[in-house]
Amino acid sequence: MMQGLQYKAGSGGVGGAACKRPTALQLQAEPDRRETMENPVERVQRLASENAVLVFSMTSCCMCHVVKRLFCSLGVNPAVCELDEEEGGLDMEKVLARLVGKKTAVPAVFIGGNLVGGLDRVMAAHISGELVPKLKEAGALWL
Repeated sequence: MMQGLQYKAGSGGVGGAACKRPTALQLQAEPDRRETMENPVERVQRLASENAVLVFSMTSCCMCHVVKRLFCSLGVNPAVCELDEEEGGLDMEKVLARLVGKKTAVPAVFIGGNLVGGLDRVMAAHISGELVPKLKEAGALWL
């Protein structure tokens, strides 16, 4: 029987640092942090600019899984922000829906700080041969 593999955020730029939210303990240690937390638009822009490849995703989304697997098969370790696990993730999802121009905001892929789009746009770029040069230009792929 075949089983799907659980996509795990781990070291090497996948998931991890891009979207870690502060723990309750950290918020207690920094009481002013709640007031200075970024709005969703700023957070999306910051995360996109800080990562060569960023995928906004939902853990239960099969299209998101396909995008993440495509990048991994190309040797790229995208930063992944699972919106359903993030504090303020639903607000970021609304921002992404406006940017993408669709009701379904995920997957939303940024390469080199620029919005590429969803699975359809990423696959079209891959099939046409435009994806690998974009990844190289962004510094996500060295070959």
